Amino acid sequence: MTKTIHVLNSDSTAQILEKSKIKGAIVVWREMLCEGALHKEVGSDEFWIKRYSYFEKEVGIERIDYFDTTIKEIVKLEDVSNYNEVVLWFEYDLFCQVNLLALCTYLLDNYVKKATYYLVCTENEKGTKHLQSLSNYSSEEFTTLYNTKITLSKANLEYAKTCWNVYVENNFEELKNFNFNKTSKFQYLQQTMKQHLLRFKSENGLNQIENKVLEIINLNLFSKREIIENLLTWQQKETIYGFGDLQFFIYLKKLKKYYTIKDKKYYLNEKGYAKINQ
Repeated sequence: MTKTIHVLNSDSTAQILEKSKIKGAIVVWREMLCEGALHKEVGSDEFWIKRYSYFEKEVGIERIDYFDTTIKEIVKLEDVSNYNEVVLWFEYDLFCQVNLLALCTYLLDNYVKKATYYLVCTENEKGTKHLQSLSNYSSEEFTTLYNTKITLSKANLEYAKTCWNVYVENNFEELKNFNFNKTSKFQYLQQTMKQHLLRFKSENGLNQIENKVLEIINLNLFSKREIIENLLTWQQKETIYGFGDLQFFIYLKKLKKYYTIKDKKYYLNEKGYAKINQ
């Protein structure tokens, strides 16, 4: 009898899967490894210490809450020897692809020879030119997605680990020159890493997202909520970051020296105007 464990990119994906006819245990990968300090050894003490520190200082999440929501889930994957199918459900954007690399690294370090590893990743489907998120599918359509899953060999997991190590090093030239297209199994890696390169500082000292935040503030008298909504719209149309409200709030907060707030509306100050005009 086949025993399956599904590793999902989010709780919203888990809700859809639970309503489907697909059987198996569920683990939700509640991390955003595209942000904050990292360590190559996923799941090591050093790895968790860096993540604890990031979420506590930058996001405002207490250690106990991070442990309960994130670590408790991830450590379930330390031993998957009771399963003969391990299915990873992830999307095409930078947020998901970085998490996927870390997950593959973690699974490789705890590799189970008798298990078969699979990947479900959405594409251009449903009569639209846009890449689809898992949340765009119904529970019935998840069965079709599941039936199109691709097999990940041990060599594929090893390649993902190599890519993860390159990402963690975060050297611009190495990222730019590394071949993330070496296998078709991870078909979105190259484009997501090109997107990541735009998070390095440009000539004015800010990256693409930071410049966009100031550009939006300069457009109109927006509230914080309206700024985030503009960023989400821009992201969907022009990028493949895959970020949520929280990440954009953090970017906005880090740029506070470039704006003032009056009556809950944001205004560029002299530093902000000077920065966007560099």
